[in-house]
Amino acid sequence: MSDLNDVPGNSHKEWSLESANWRDFSQLNHLEKACFKPEDRWPFWDLLGVLTLPGLVRLKAVSGEHMVGFISGERESAYQRGWVTTLGVLPNFRRFGIAKALLTACERELSMPIIRLCVRESNHPAIELYQATGYVLVDHWKKYYAKGESALVFEKRR
Repeated sequence: MSDLNDVPGNSHKEWSLESANWRDFSQLNHLEKACFKPEDRWPFWDLLGVLTLPGLVRLKAVSGEHMVGFISGERESAYQRGWVTTLGVLPNFRRFGIAKALLTACERELSMPIIRLCVRESNHPAIELYQATGYVLVDHWKKYYAKGESALVFEKRR
């Protein structure tokens, strides 16, 4: 497999959004390794689950035949709330609107009045994206992530 951070023959501005499925496992695994610290990467079963379990939203950004971004979400119908469970874009494809497009599409597919997500408190680029797209800070989970970093919980009401 080629290095997906540098997809040959494709402009970083040429991408589209599609549904993801189990056939995307290998590329999603690569994206996880490129986007997240080892302690934050989802293990095999979580990756497989997010691509196969019924009822989940799973979308990918594609440039050529390569996944360059991914988002997933799940519904908590009892609370009329959806959760964005992961969002990642390959480093060389950032700042082209891919994360914002994935987030907007996921919110639309979740179709819930409240959407929540959590993010490492040190992930300033992601926090800026979430605030710019209408999310507000609603909670702070201490020592949520590996190595003790806290999570910020953001919410958007539609």
